[in-house]
Amino acid sequence: MSAKSKVIIFLDEEKFPFGEFEAPINFELDTRKLVDGAHNLKIVSKDPLGKEGIRLIPFTVRNGPAIAVEGISENEVVDGVLPIMINAYGKGDQKRFLIEGSETPQSIPAWLWALIIGFVGWGIYYAVTALNTLL
Repeated sequence: MSAKSKVIIFLDEEKFPFGEFEAPINFELDTRKLVDGAHNLKIVSKDPLGKEGIRLIPFTVRNGPAIAVEGISENEVVDGVLPIMINAYGKGDQKRFLIEGSETPQSIPAWLWALIIGFVGWGIYYAVTALNTLL
């Protein structure tokens, strides 16, 4: 029987490990028990000779309702009066789909307005030139 490496798993800056196992392992990390925000998974491996290897895996938990903000973005320089729209929606109970509140309404983008104005302007130009050739 060969000696196996040992894997010790820590979550965030905890002093006591989340688990200690012989490699290879499979486990499920239930993020529903964690608060929303940034976390770190620290994996320490020890081979049979006692050498250690460490791997840090940063991840972000977002189990709570998602928050969508339109009208201002992070680190933006602004002035005057800002129209801001905020929407928060959760995943529900995952057994049924909730259509109401599951999508964030958004304003029409400026490029679409420019495209519509350009198309209407071209249509008016085409109509005027077509009428001039008929007259």
